[in-house]
Amino acid sequence: MVRVRRPYVRGVDARTLASLTDLATGNPDPALLPPLEPALRMIDTNHILYGAAVTDGALVAFVAAELEADGLPAPAIAVTSGALDAIERILREYLRAGDRVAVEDPGSPAVNDLVAASAFVPTPVAVDEAGPRPDAFEEALRRGSRAVIVAPRAQNPTGAAITTERATQLGRVLRRFPDVVLIENDCAAPVAGAPAVSLRGAVHTPWALVRSTSKFLGPDLRLAVVGGDDTTIARIVGRQALGVRWVSRLLQRVALVLWSDPANGRRFARASELYAARREALRTALAARGIQSFGESGFNVWVPVPEESTTVQALAERGWAVAAGERFRLRSAPAIRVTASTLDPVDAERLAADLAAVLRPSPAAMV
Repeated sequence: MVRVRRPYVRGVDARTLASLTDLATGNPDPALLPPLEPALRMIDTNHILYGAAVTDGALVAFVAAELEADGLPAPAIAVTSGALDAIERILREYLRAGDRVAVEDPGSPAVNDLVAASAFVPTPVAVDEAGPRPDAFEEALRRGSRAVIVAPRAQNPTGAAITTERATQLGRVLRRFPDVVLIENDCAAPVAGAPAVSLRGAVHTPWALVRSTSKFLGPDLRLAVVGGDDTTIARIVGRQALGVRWVSRLLQRVALVLWSDPANGRRFARASELYAARREALRTALAARGIQSFGESGFNVWVPVPEESTTVQALAERGWAVAAGERFRLRSAPAIRVTASTLDPVDAERLAADLAAVLRPSPAAMV
């Protein structure tokens, strides 16, 4: 099991935290990530000089084929330094300070922080197991949101996965707001455990699908590919040229070798199955004890609780580090996020029993 490296629970000393089972960080299982050394031996090590193409043509072709196979063809593709880099660039190209951005609630703290720090106004959209609720989605757009950021699957923190039916419903709403920038943040792709879907209609622009590699190739491989309409991708590349210039072609080569390797394709499929099994083992154990949870895809299980801090503290005392829901919420109800990516089914039973004891203490414990 991966162990906690930083404090998640106030009032517990660092020595105690280091001994807890880490179900808080949202990391992939390191054992399910592809090994880097073979890829590093295989890549082309020729130097790239000024004036060369900023994207690796083979990587772009591979990603284009992947998106086509998913039924999400993109007219143009860019490469950025991770998903947040892509999202920030897109928002800054289309929005002005004070503009509203529709975000999922609960949703990614990193996305919410980025939106707020960029002087935009996060507008919450309630989420259920099938993704953003159509009524909340429409309300956010009617309130003047200039952009919307959604996770089609492996949503952080709830594990929501947008169904085909829900995507159709949300797409109908989006068509009534043709100038809204649509950003689809597909953070887990081949290990998400749910099919790819899109809210985009045939002609909606501006649009971008951001596919980060961090969940299936590794968080330190700071790279995302962005498919979108010609104008949006041209703006991303143009802005890059004025700052970072390009994402390291060496990094792009590593990503291509890892991502395109058929052996790793099988590894991703197996990882997707294991993540689903671990997630479902926890949800089944919780349900057997009458505890509601959410987690249709990805690494995380979202568990509503009456009070976050006392639940997190009590679980820490029993050896578990979980994330309080406060960082993920704007208006939604209290909950905890449990990252099940490394959670053994036997440990899932223990965790569920401990959480049940925390939520429903015995009469003797309450005296």
